Amino acid sequence: MHQPLVAVSTDVRQFDNNTWHATPQQYLEAAVSAAGVFPVMVPSFGERLDLDRLLASVDGVMVTGSKSNVHPSLYGGDASEANGPYDPARDATTLPLIRKAIEYGVPLLAICRGIQELNVALGGSLATEIQDREGSLDHRAPVSDDQDERFAIRQPVAIKPGSCLAGVFGAGEIKVNSVHRQAVDRLGTRLQVEAVAEDGTVEAVSVRDSRAFAVGVQWHPEYWVKSDDNSARIFRAFGDAVRAHALARTGARTAAE
Repeated sequence: MHQPLVAVSTDVRQFDNNTWHATPQQYLEAAVSAAGVFPVMVPSFGERLDLDRLLASVDGVMVTGSKSNVHPSLYGGDASEANGPYDPARDATTLPLIRKAIEYGVPLLAICRGIQELNVALGGSLATEIQDREGSLDHRAPVSDDQDERFAIRQPVAIKPGSCLAGVFGAGEIKVNSVHRQAVDRLGTRLQVEAVAEDGTVEAVSVRDSRAFAVGVQWHPEYWVKSDDNSARIFRAFGDAVRAHALARTGARTAAE
């Protein structure tokens, strides 16, 4: 079975006295098992990368979650140690990659940090430490050494009727594992809200005039993709969009020959 290539973002981390460009396995596993695509990790080298060449070679882009946050200088905020850690090399790679994917009509799925990068890439801003806002729920993971407990599906979100995700889940309420301490504040241009939490926090967005599937979710569908149908659905929808793009690209290439 043909597996179209999907570009996947990487974090820059220090391990064993080396600098690594890395992606958590759950995202790669979900890409292969649920979306049915071939994930290709993109090193975070910023402007040194020919992103136009990359996007001519892949049929999708997945921007993963991370412990790090988008640097506040990129949306007019103030950096602080409490709001970190930061990963400027990733920012310098993912933000232009997101903009170019949208420009070229390449399917895009942005998760957790990814939805925040998508919002900033399109001119939006982020609210930090949202658990301290009046009227806000605490969206952070519970303190635990058990990852299953930390990423448990516990939070309801309302899917907007008529939205892109309503076509994936149906309109109404679903439960998700949203784990975060910052969120979309000012919505980026071209974005529309797809889902909100009970306290009004934006939990999903889409690019309203995109030529392809272009969605960001604040929760973590990759974690339970093998046991939770809603988690699997979004990856299947992304995979279908990637295959449709690959088929269209192959048809265009054949017609030109």
